[in-house]
Amino acid sequence: MTKHTMVLALAASLMASTALAGDVRMMWYSDGVEGEVMKDLVARFKAENPGINLILDEVAYKVVQEQLQIQLEAGQGPDIARVTNIKTLAPHWLDLTPHLADPAYWRTNFGAHADWMRVDGSDAITGFMTQLTLTGGFANATLFEQAGVALPGKGATWDDWVNASAEVAKSQGTAAAFAIDRSGHRMTGPNVSYGANYIGADGKPAPVDAGTKAFAEKLVGWVAGGQMLKDTWVAASGSTYRAAADDFINAQIPFYYSGSWQIANLSTKIGDGFDWVATGSPCGTAGCSGLAGGAALVAVKYTANPTEVAKVMEFFAREEIVKEFSERTLFLPAHAGVAAKGGLNWQTADKNVGAALDVFVAASADILPAAAALPAWKWASPVYGALVNRISQVMAGELKLDEAFAKIDSDIAEQVAAAK
Repeated sequence: MTKHTMVLALAASLMASTALAGDVRMMWYSDGVEGEVMKDLVARFKAENPGINLILDEVAYKVVQEQLQIQLEAGQGPDIARVTNIKTLAPHWLDLTPHLADPAYWRTNFGAHADWMRVDGSDAITGFMTQLTLTGGFANATLFEQAGVALPGKGATWDDWVNASAEVAKSQGTAAAFAIDRSGHRMTGPNVSYGANYIGADGKPAPVDAGTKAFAEKLVGWVAGGQMLKDTWVAASGSTYRAAADDFINAQIPFYYSGSWQIANLSTKIGDGFDWVATGSPCGTAGCSGLAGGAALVAVKYTANPTEVAKVMEFFAREEIVKEFSERTLFLPAHAGVAAKGGLNWQTADKNVGAALDVFVAASADILPAAAALPAWKWASPVYGALVNRISQVMAGELKLDEAFAKIDSDIAEQVAAAK
């Protein structure tokens, strides 16, 4: 065990310890400024509820992805967690229904995404989405302008964007033309845009199809040709997530494919360094689809204090709290009432932000059915993990593409078999 692994394990074990009466531990990770917002909201909760000691455990996203599942499978973990691997871990979430003062409020305002957070066939209320997200691109408008290259317009393909960005990279001497986060989730919108469908007729994972192969071949080719930053994918192993946000923030790439959750991060770190725009998702042969998703705040069924957990969840699910959290974090709200009323007052002076949020809202209309089905599909995370692991091995020269496709199928089949 490495020293780093030991530190992670120690942190996980500390957070997994049994809560004292009245204690509620919330495991929380941040993409941008939401951690600071949560500290403020937690303080207000504690002022309203002096009998509940709410403890905010801020951790790296990697801890949530790699340590939380281990804790849960041991019947341990925090009382509440913010997670993105929502469906796969659904058997571990607590049904809050008997502990809530008004379950109808939750069904009305969060019901549209409730299936993302519970076991198939269940009507449990396990939590709520802290925000909705959509994958999509960002362009450094200043670099494009300095290079004299026009930003590709609506309907532009992946080839159009990569070729235009390569012109900018050559003109401005950037490290590469673009990068896409090291994530099978991030690959999926593009895969679907080329016709991929992960879900077989029986509801189980389908074999790697022509759509997935088409985009994977392009991605590997762009790494080999130097258009895409190689290190983003090959400097990590397995299904480890690695974002390329810092490369975009440091103006090392003119085009970056990630998602709406990056808006606050880009605004905070870029400031007035350069102008940037959201682009939506480039098009493939089947459409121009991103992948919807988000992070959920869920209750863990191993808690010793379900009544207190429910009170915490009710506070953060209140309409005025959701609205404030969304405005301050620059996240799209997943609360039906907040979304219907609109009029969110985004807390930013950055002229790039409002327009970027508008682009993502408009791009939600381009989500293809094969992508829309994935957030509530329990096999999505295993597929994402297999994709990123094997495709990165091709980029590193460890596998051929055909070998990778075969291994992706076998990796997924092993996980399906193990789940039985």
